[in-house]
Amino acid sequence: MSADDDIGPRFAAAVEWAASRHRGQTRKGTTTPYLAHPLAVAALVLEHGGTETEAIAALLHDVVEDAGVKPKRIRKRFGAKVARIVEDCTERAPVRKGAPDRSAKTWSKRKRRMVRHLADPDTADAVLLVKAADALANARAIVADLRRIGPEVWSRFHAGAVDQLWYFRSLATVLSRRLPGALTDELRATVGEMERLAGWWFDVGDPQES
Repeated sequence: MSADDDIGPRFAAAVEWAASRHRGQTRKGTTTPYLAHPLAVAALVLEHGGTETEAIAALLHDVVEDAGVKPKRIRKRFGAKVARIVEDCTERAPVRKGAPDRSAKTWSKRKRRMVRHLADPDTADAVLLVKAADALANARAIVADLRRIGPEVWSRFHAGAVDQLWYFRSLATVLSRRLPGALTDELRATVGEMERLAGWWFDVGDPQES
């Protein structure tokens, strides 16, 4: 890491701004403040060699989709590089703050589009790094909750278990190919554990559809 990539006041400002954008939000089906997730993603980015710019993008990776922030505001505050990474990690712009499209059909289209985007050779490594960290943080949380409360975890999400497992396996496959290393190795292992824990669910049905 060069001197230009040292973690400093710019990162601290991004933590504060992310906290303000996600204030009042919680993780699906829990009382955990939403900020815990972007902090975890940023930590993974730094642990796996990311720069301050990439870590800031990790902190802000959900503010467009989940907090209604315009990309130009990110660009103005944190620069064009951060804004480009966040935009490339964003599945869609929200229709309006607090009103996401919950259509299963739309969910599937968005996820397939993201998988294709990550597979595109033109997609930057910085985007792959942030998305891999995001996927691993989410996969870890789901695995922990499957162990703790079982398949009812799937009822928290807009799409059911089959679709969620497909998406995580697709992410693990494409990211492992595009960004080989310890981060995506752990992602593959965690997704494998998710599939193992969910395996018996297929005999009893999706709790989201009951």
